Amino acid sequence: MRMSGVFRLLAFTFALVTTWIFIRSYMNFSMKTIRLPRWLSSSTKETRAVQTKCSISKPCPANFFAFKICSGAANVVGPSMCFEDHVIMSPVKNNVGRGLNIALVNASSGTVLRHSSFDMYSGDVNLLVKFLKEIPGSTLVLVASYDDPGTRMNAESRMLFSNLGSSYAVQLGFRDSWVFLGARDLKSKSPFEQFLKNNPGTNKYEGWPELLELEGCVPQKMV
Repeated sequence: MRMSGVFRLLAFTFALVTTWIFIRSYMNFSMKTIRLPRWLSSSTKETRAVQTKCSISKPCPANFFAFKICSGAANVVGPSMCFEDHVIMSPVKNNVGRGLNIALVNASSGTVLRHSSFDMYSGDVNLLVKFLKEIPGSTLVLVASYDDPGTRMNAESRMLFSNLGSSYAVQLGFRDSWVFLGARDLKSKSPFEQFLKNNPGTNKYEGWPELLELEGCVPQKMV
């Protein structure tokens, strides 16, 4: 009886010591700092938004200019133009007007040459024609409508815009929305153009269609 009691005591002590060693080893392991691989830890970092010129959807490649043109909203909010992160015309700058807003940019350097607005309702069409005829070679032309761009446009002004690469200038009418980027000496139609007809059945702003936004990357060798 005494020997069996000794064996029981030894077995209990052995089990107790073994359990204590296991628990201590587990605690030591669990308290160690586990480091993630660099490739995994880097993926958990906050992704920062890429800043683009003129806040366009994606950056432009080398030898391309970034631009964004917004038409006016009804007769309430004026249009805006940005080129290479430089705001050329906008309501904030207070240099936009009813009708057609036009900016000229050097196609090689991206330098803004001139900008102006022409009221197509009160009759600035002759000034517009003169302006368009005097556009120098190798020049990008940015256009944004506001309120009414087409009431007083004549055949000559429409032809001049068509020569700059426009597909819709020939049909531009009362309160239509229009944004366009063309160029002097362009050999084909410009891919940078949006047009929305004034239609009482589909207009967003009662008597006007919704505003248009045109953005993209223009190659320096467009012309």
